[in-house]
This record gives sequence, C-alpha cells and structure tokens, in this order.
Amino acid sequence: MKLTREERADILIQALPYIQKYNDKIVVVKYGGNAMINEELKEAVMGDIVLLSLIGVKVVLVHGGGPEITEMLGKVGKKSEFVDGLRVTDKESVEIVQMVLAGKVNKNLVNLLQNKGGKAIGLCGIDGHMIRAKKADERLGFVGEVTDVNVAPVLDVLEKGYIPVISTIGYDTDGNVYNINADTVAARLAGELKAESLISMTDIVGLLRDKDDSTTLIPKVYVSDVMKLIRDGVISGGMIPKVNCCIEAIRRGVKKVFIIDGRIPHSILIETLTDEGIGTMFVSGNHI
Repeated sequence: MKLTREERADILIQALPYIQKYNDKIVVVKYGGNAMINEELKEAVMGDIVLLSLIGVKVVLVHGGGPEITEMLGKVGKKSEFVDGLRVTDKESVEIVQMVLAGKVNKNLVNLLQNKGGKAIGLCGIDGHMIRAKKADERLGFVGEVTDVNVAPVLDVLEKGYIPVISTIGYDTDGNVYNINADTVAARLAGELKAESLISMTDIVGLLRDKDDSTTLIPKVYVSDVMKLIRDGVISGGMIPKVNCCIEAIRRGVKKVFIIDGRIPHSILIETLTDEGIGTMFVSGNHI
C-alpha cells in the first residue's frame, strides 16, 4: 500500500518526540541471531542503524558471529562443542574466532553500514585495550570473563561521528586472546557508557509467560520481578544468562534494556521511534 504525502508527514511527526528523546544519546545494539544470517534482514538492520545515526542517535553496534565461526571451524576439521551455551574454545579455535569475528564479520558489517550511507569504524576488544578478560571456566578454554572495560576508544569514535562496530574479542596482559559472549560485552559496555538503552536482538518475540505461546509476551519487566520469574520457570534455560545480562546493564546505569525479535524487519525503529514498541523492556524499580 502506497502512503500519501500527508501520511508520510504524519509518521515523521509522530516519531518526533522519540527523535528528540534519543538525540545525542548512546544506544547500544547487540546484533546476532537470524537477523545476522538472513541477508534481507541484515540489510534492513544496517539501514535502521544508519537512519538512527543520521538523526543524532549515537549507536554502538556489538555483534556476535556464531554460525560463521562454526562454519570456519568445520572447514579446518574442528567440531564445535558447547558447555552451558558457551563455545569451548581451545588455543587453535580462539585464533579462528579472532579471524572470523574481528576480520570477516566485523569488516563486512562496517562495509554494509557505509554502503547504506553511514560512517562506521570496526573495533575489537583488543583495540585500545578496550576489553580486558580472564578465563571464565577452565572447561571452556579461552572463553573470557570481562574484568575491565576502557570505553575511551568507543567515545573517541562516536565523537568523530562514526558508528563503532565492536567484535567481542578480549585480551589479557599475558598476550592471550579470549572469545567473549556478545550479550555480556554489550551489557557491560552499555553500563560503562551510561547508555540511554540497550537493545538485544534475538530470535524470539521477547520474554513469554508461556514459551510456546507468542501471545503471552511480557512487555515490561522490573528488576525486582526477575527472581520470581526464574523461580516460576518463566525465565529458564538459555534465557537466564540473557536476562542476567539485561539486569547487569540496568544495575550499571542503563535506563532501559529491550529484548526484541530481530526477525521482524525494522524492529529497532519500531522499538525506538514508535508508541507501540516491540518485545520486552527491562527497567529498574519495583512492580507496583
């Protein structure tokens, strides 16, 4: 359906309060899942990020790249193993992870953003000693737990008008490199940057009261509700660490955290620039 000029103008006017609210504010987007694999969705996401940047939102893009890592490991004859949802990463594997994330995936995203008319610079956690880490668990090998974050490189890039595109590789002072979960890095970075919001793109519609019924979406969750939701089994399995990252960001000063369905075209714009929103929003405080 083709919109009239008046309808287009009305849409822009309705978005104005949200544009004003987010202007010159930092928004961290954690990008992964199907939206990263499907080329059409990837194009839409990059377009959304460029649009937000052009209207004055300081977008920081933190990305994963699990499928690409699995594919490359397979090509060199290494089978991917997981413990509690985290990839077991030996010395050889972490070199491949670094190559794929900080090289192929990161630079492809930078190129896409620039082809959409944006300005982007790719970084990884080693650059500027941004993300310091240590071994999270001996069973996992070189999977990192964040110990310190230096946001100066991110702020420098934002100040120059670029979109920082960050791959989640960490370092330690012994010269080791670590593969770090993208949700963990996005939450910590958002907190350190005192971001207005953190948007986590996933392959689900949000937090569901009944995981098998998409109509049971919980649109708003207070930090104080989370433990009860875990006890009740509403938050379970792989959602527990994802939600814990959301809570970590809130506790570090992020005002709002969203889990949204990255499979929906323009879900970032729907969340940030409309009344309806999408997915589940996490906020501080108590449920009244």
